[in-house]
Amino acid sequence: MEEHTKIRLEKIEKISELGIECYPYEFDVKDNLFEIKENYSELTREDLEDKNIGVKTAGRIISIRKMGKSAFIHIFDGEEKLQIYIRKDKVDEKVFALFKLLDIADIIGISGTLFKTQSAELTIVVSDLTFLAKSLHPLPEKWHGLQDKELRFRQRYLDLIVNESSRKIVKTRSEIIQNIRMFFYEKSYVEVETPMMHPIAGGATAKPFITHHNSLSRDLFLRIAPELYLKRLLVGGMSKVFEINRNFRNEGISMMHNPEFTMLEFYELYKDFNYYMNLTEDLITVLNEKILESNEIEFQDKKISMKAPFRKAKYMELISDKSGVPIEDLWNEKKLLTFIKGNFNKEDIPPTFGKMLDLMFDHYVEKHLIEPTFVTYYPKAISPLSKESRLDKRETERFELFIAGMEIANGFSELNDPVEQRKRFESQVKDREKGDDEAQAVDNDFLRALEHGMAPAAGEGIGIDRLVMLYTGAENIKEVILFPTLRSKE
Repeated sequence: MEEHTKIRLEKIEKISELGIECYPYEFDVKDNLFEIKENYSELTREDLEDKNIGVKTAGRIISIRKMGKSAFIHIFDGEEKLQIYIRKDKVDEKVFALFKLLDIADIIGISGTLFKTQSAELTIVVSDLTFLAKSLHPLPEKWHGLQDKELRFRQRYLDLIVNESSRKIVKTRSEIIQNIRMFFYEKSYVEVETPMMHPIAGGATAKPFITHHNSLSRDLFLRIAPELYLKRLLVGGMSKVFEINRNFRNEGISMMHNPEFTMLEFYELYKDFNYYMNLTEDLITVLNEKILESNEIEFQDKKISMKAPFRKAKYMELISDKSGVPIEDLWNEKKLLTFIKGNFNKEDIPPTFGKMLDLMFDHYVEKHLIEPTFVTYYPKAISPLSKESRLDKRETERFELFIAGMEIANGFSELNDPVEQRKRFESQVKDREKGDDEAQAVDNDFLRALEHGMAPAAGEGIGIDRLVMLYTGAENIKEVILFPTLRSKE
């Protein structure tokens, strides 16, 4: 046991010996620190003295400055910090005995009256003190901030206590999600929830997590996307639906990827991908108005305009422009493979045509998409759920929105032909046989739903975590997820 823990445990015993409950069940907080500062900071010393304003609040001790028979203490309640002042002749003897057993990081309740010090700092002079919880550990770095990122992510509670920037990210994330919900509610979308455990891993190209259901005696997959279930709702006649929930993908951990992440997915009957690009711009515009002071964000030392309309550029044209490979050579699998063999390491050569295109885009294009850009008309080979393009049969009516070099959204005109969808699934199976372990399986239950008829529709997914990264300037996805997945310390 660490020495500081031993000392603090001994203090708990002494507090108990005073007849004080060490871990009480409740405390009636009548005034939070924000309200106290908001309502009374502007009053003068004389005003406070005349009004004799009583308050009852609580918080965690973040500093103690003792001066013999008195002390100044700062407390923090998760939102604000405020100074309190305790004097031996102003409180009961037992209260002052309790005070002497307090440590930084303990949680206390305070009753008292407001005054201002000679330096005009709003302060509570204590009339009564209630012990609420003992911290067996000191705060990190004496309240100067927790800088060790690894420790911050592993002990998020400490991060939230000492880092205002982390608390701000949590609030901004909540504000973003609230405004997204209001945006869709106002457009008469219905919020739904779909299964987290799937019999088939579908709806996206990704490796799943596998779990086992003992009673059913079968393996199930944590969902990689809710898409195929949300489209079942379209078949059922629900014309506008959205879901904000978790997806799980058994992929690497990086600054842009966490295996468990939050997605917004939304679908609407009788619309296409052009409509959804416009709708996405409308959503971003609303978030700009609610979250930003202007239409600009600062990300990795870059100022980026978030003002619509956003640039549009075709997928294959972008690859050709950045790699120097003619577009028709990109469409030729043999020529594309020859180029990749000559420009990439042997171990990086993908097993399928679709993965070759992914590699080219990721390597040559993605990092250059700083200003908001809709990348459009993705090839069929990497878009098994998208409707064929009306301009080129090799392409689909699919877009992805990139901002600051990150994919933020993925949407398309939904493929609603069950015969064509089965062909696409079967093509994915062939890709899996070639070595693409992220290719989708044939989902016969979903195909049966499509066979009952699904009207034309558009669908889209937006990564909430990356959206929060943009609006908060966080450069690591772990900053915006309260409890990210971390590698073992061993």
